Amino acid sequence: MTSEASDPLALPSFRLDGRLAVITGASEGIGCLFARVFAASGATVVMAARSLDKLERARNVIAAEGGNAYVAQTDVTSIESLAALASKTSEIARAGGEKLILVNNAGFGFTKLAVDITEQDWDAIFDTHAKATFFSSQKHAAFMLEQGYGKIINMSSTWAASSDVGKAPYSSAKAAISRMTAALSTEWAKDGIRVNALAPTTTMTEFTSKSMQDRPDRAAKLLSHIPIGRFAQPEDLVGAAIFLASEASDFITGQTLFVDGGWNAAG
Repeated sequence: MTSEASDPLALPSFRLDGRLAVITGASEGIGCLFARVFAASGATVVMAARSLDKLERARNVIAAEGGNAYVAQTDVTSIESLAALASKTSEIARAGGEKLILVNNAGFGFTKLAVDITEQDWDAIFDTHAKATFFSSQKHAAFMLEQGYGKIINMSSTWAASSDVGKAPYSSAKAAISRMTAALSTEWAKDGIRVNALAPTTTMTEFTSKSMQDRPDRAAKLLSHIPIGRFAQPEDLVGAAIFLASEASDFITGQTLFVDGGWNAAG
């Protein structure tokens, strides 16, 4: 961390050398991009997801780019699987003398009227988002507490602070993640662990792009809420993620950082 005696004009480092970055949902989309960028910034990366084949392909891309990555087949809805992931990552970090970064990125969503939501729908959203984020953080925090340092980045959403027809479970889960982020940050601040969240607007991953093409009316409605006038690209989230993972944000904790083209500001 930056000391009071440090040069106030010295720029903080945004490099991630000496860090082990664990990223869930890393086999594709935003999580895969984060893994590539973190590796390019000097971190060793552990990529976690359910599909081992996709993870291996993503690892090959990182290796071709000169990065160092491990893969860990993980079901974030299983506490036992998350515990195994945390055990593996702490072992790697301890062996390499690395500090730990955790990005709780795994997730999915759907649009469905509240009257049609089933218990299975509700549990699937909350298990993948809120429950997984909490227990992933809990399991990885054990090593961070041991080291007296750690960074946790949770993926929230603009839907944590606003909502729309068909978004009841998703908005509820993302709001829970933002409040959980604040709660954990308060509990672990004195132990050197910084917990923050990223809240993007609609981001044009391959899945989302197809969804928008299939529903141009919905795409137009969502776009009208973004003052910048376009949807986010996965690359738009990279700067904020690197910032929260690096020492540049060591005095920031408990925040939900909206990367949303002005959606939240516009209300």
